Parts: sequence; structure tokens; C-alpha cells
Amino acid sequence: MQDPELVNQLKERLPEALFEKLNGSLSIDRDRLRFAEYKVRVLEERLRLVRIEKYGPGSEKLSDAQLELLELEPGVSSAEVEAESERAQLKLPLKGAKKHPGRQQLPAHLPRIEKIITCTPEQCVCGNCGKENSVIGYEKSEQLDVKPAEYFVVVTKREKRACKDCEEQGVKCAPAPVRIIEKGLASDRVVIDTVVSKYADHVPLYRQSAILERETGIDLSRATLDGWVMRVGELLRPITAAMGQELLSGSYIQADETTVGVQMHDGRGKNHQAYLWQYSRPRGSVVFDFRLGREREGPRRFLGNFEGLLQSDGYGAYDHIGGKAIVHAACWAHARRKFFDAVKLNPKDQTSIRIVVQINELFAIDAQVRVEELSQMDRHLLRMEKSKPLLDQIKTTIETARADALPKSALAKACNYTLTLWNRLSRFLEYPELELSNNLAENSMRPVALGRKNWIHLGSKEAGPRVAAILSIVETCRRLSLPVREYLGSVLPGLADFPINRVAELTPSAWAARN
Repeated sequence: MQDPELVNQLKERLPEALFEKLNGSLSIDRDRLRFAEYKVRVLEERLRLVRIEKYGPGSEKLSDAQLELLELEPGVSSAEVEAESERAQLKLPLKGAKKHPGRQQLPAHLPRIEKIITCTPEQCVCGNCGKENSVIGYEKSEQLDVKPAEYFVVVTKREKRACKDCEEQGVKCAPAPVRIIEKGLASDRVVIDTVVSKYADHVPLYRQSAILERETGIDLSRATLDGWVMRVGELLRPITAAMGQELLSGSYIQADETTVGVQMHDGRGKNHQAYLWQYSRPRGSVVFDFRLGREREGPRRFLGNFEGLLQSDGYGAYDHIGGKAIVHAACWAHARRKFFDAVKLNPKDQTSIRIVVQINELFAIDAQVRVEELSQMDRHLLRMEKSKPLLDQIKTTIETARADALPKSALAKACNYTLTLWNRLSRFLEYPELELSNNLAENSMRPVALGRKNWIHLGSKEAGPRVAAILSIVETCRRLSLPVREYLGSVLPGLADFPINRVAELTPSAWAARN
């Protein structure tokens, strides 16, 4: 009973035993009501989370009523939901809209083909004196143009020689050029283009086969193209092993993992969920490691006795691995994402919003470093000056929020996750080279996610390590801004006979240093 005056009146008028019984009964009812309200809030939160996951990133802009209507709409797509959620946003005035940078300049490294347009005969003659007008300059404009892929046949004729007087010496023939696919129908450039199209541009092999038939009239089966890809992957495995050693010899590795379906050919008709573990250095090499499972054995084997900084999302498989001096660091982007999920579930949750804003300020400090192109030591000094006091504020806000949040709410889970990893999240104050987040590693996973939507799965478990090798090379070249076709064209021919003890000379970083 909430009203003290009413409680006193009942206490005076009712027998003591009856009053105590009535008061106890009402207390039980109040507890049940509070528990029911708590349960309803948790279930509503879970329901909204399911709807957000189902309808995509734009759905947090919709109300629960709108989500219910869309859920009942037959055949509605996530794109339509996102478009509907953003329609109201378009009606609002834009705040702080960026000014248009003006006409974009075309890259200077692209070749230029000049085309001169002459004046008409009337323009070539002066309208006053009749003399010929002189050329005084040109009005110049540039447009990006393209020459469609042109397929042609390279005829290689190897010279044969023999002595007419000494038949016993036999015939001598010029050596055959080293090729990726010996005696294959396709040139090295076609093979490389197939690999790059699949793993950089996400064009599955069946589409590439259809394109070749349409453009050339040649019917090359998907199995043939797959053979080329697997050959390239097998050749690249020693190089990616050397790249792994490069990573392990350094002092800082970011790690992440993602799923990939694998056809097991065991008669079940189901794909096995395997994993691609990714290890990388910011603005450096990326190595994918294929494993059939997500257990600790994967990172344990790859990292060995690594004793530097290991930054991950807090997944337990990374614990208790590496050497004795290994230092674990966590990712602020993952912590922020959990609070942002709480905001999506409850857009009026001021506590979650405040924490997200504070974490944004933390990232803004590091962004200032990048804009001003400061050194690592300057970044460390700036972090100690600005990030350290901000970090103390964030921790205080999170501890207060956890005390007030429902135990199983998204906010409570975000608080528990962040406070559990607090020591790892604070490591960036001790190590100047440590990034705030694992976002660079996550960005390297995006091509895999895009690929899964196109080539869907791996054809066998044997294909896993080969695909991992190709992805490692493609993503490393992207990070280092290397032309992947030029790199592959340089290292693949003759790679099968290259001395294994010198293969470190062929890694993308070593190749870039030479070229």
C-alpha cells in the first residue's frame, strides 16, 4: 500500500492479525506486478531487437506500430522497409550539409588521348576583314572513357633449329614460356582476371563462364574456371605463410573471424559452417586462416608463441593463447555498438545516448590525430591529455547506468560487456601504436561477406586453405594500394619452381618495396 494515511487508518480500525495478513498480501501483489512489468519490458525489447535484425539497419527509425504493419505486409523487402524509414528523414532540413567539392578531377595516371575539334569554315574566317583566324588556344574538357574488354588469341611460335649436316644432333626448340596453367587454353592474364573477378569483384564463376561464352563464343565450364582458381590458390599458399611470419615477427596484430559455408559431400545435403580467421596489422598485411571450427585451437596454432599486442572483440577463444608476455586489447567499436543497440531498442534512453556520445568523443580525439597527421608519440600525449580524463567519465557513467538498469536489458548487457573488458579497453593509453578499435580488421571481412552473397559457399574443405590464400593476397594488395593484377602477373608464373627459402621475397610488402 502506497498511501501512508490509508495504512494508518486501516491499522487503527482492523484487528492486528487481519491487518498484517492484508498488508502482506498487498506486498506480494506489488512484487508480482513489478516482476510482470519487468518481464513485459524485457520481452518488448527482445521483440524489437528481432524486428530490427529482420528489417535491416534502417529499421530503428521506425516505431513499433510501423514495424508491426510491415511485418504483416506480404512480400515486403528490407530495402522497402529502409526506404520507408528514411522517407520522413528526407523531409527534414539538412543540418551542416557539406558543400559540393566542385567538379572532380580525373586521375593523372590515366593515359590521355587527345581529340581536337576544329572550328567550322565560317569560324575560320574573320567576319570583318575576311582574313583567316589564327588558333590562339583550346577550350579543354575531360571525360572518362572505356575500351570494352577485347578478347584475342595469342599465337606463340617457338623457333626450332637443326643442323642440316649433322642430323645426329637432333632438333633444338626454343624454351616454352613459364605459365600459371601449363598447356592450358587460357593465358595468364585470363586466369588472373578470373581470380580477381571472383574474389575482388565478387563475380561467381558461373557468371564469368556465361560472360566468356557471350563475348567470345567459347564454352568454358565452371569446373574449368574452378580448376584455374584452385591452382592459383595452391601456388599462393607459401606466400601467405610467409606473410603470417611477417605478422608474427611484429608487435601488434588485430584478429577477427567470420563464417563461411563449406560443401562436405557427406550425403547430408547440408553445408558445414566453417570459419575464416583473419589476422592483420593496421595498414599492413592481412592473412586469412581457414578452419572447420571456431575453437581456440585455430588462433592457438596460428599465433604460436606471439608475445605482442593482440586486439580482438573479446571472444573467449583468444584467451590463454600466445606466449607468456602477450598483451590482450579490446575494441571500443564493439563496446559502442552494444550501447548503440540499446539506443535502437529504446530511442528515448538518455543514458545509452549519453554513453554513445562520450565514446564518440573518444574516437574524435584519435580522428584529430589523423587529420593533423601527428606521430604516434604525439597521439600518445594527446590521449593522456584528453582521452584519459574522458575515459574516467565514461567508466563512472557506465557504472551508474548498470546499477539502475534492468539486469537482462540491452543496456545492462552493454555495461557488463564494457566493464568486464575495461582493462583491455584502457590499453590504448599504455601503447601508442594501439588503435581504439578493430574496425580495420572488420573492414577486411566485408569482401568475404559480399562474396558469400554471390559465390555462396566453398566447394569442399580442401578448397578452404586455397581460398584463404587468395583472399589474403587480394585484401593485402587493397590495403597497400597495390595493383593486384600486376602483382599476381609478376609472382605467379614460375612460382611452382621458386626456392621455398626465398618465398618471403614475393610477399606484397616485399614486392612493393622492390617496385
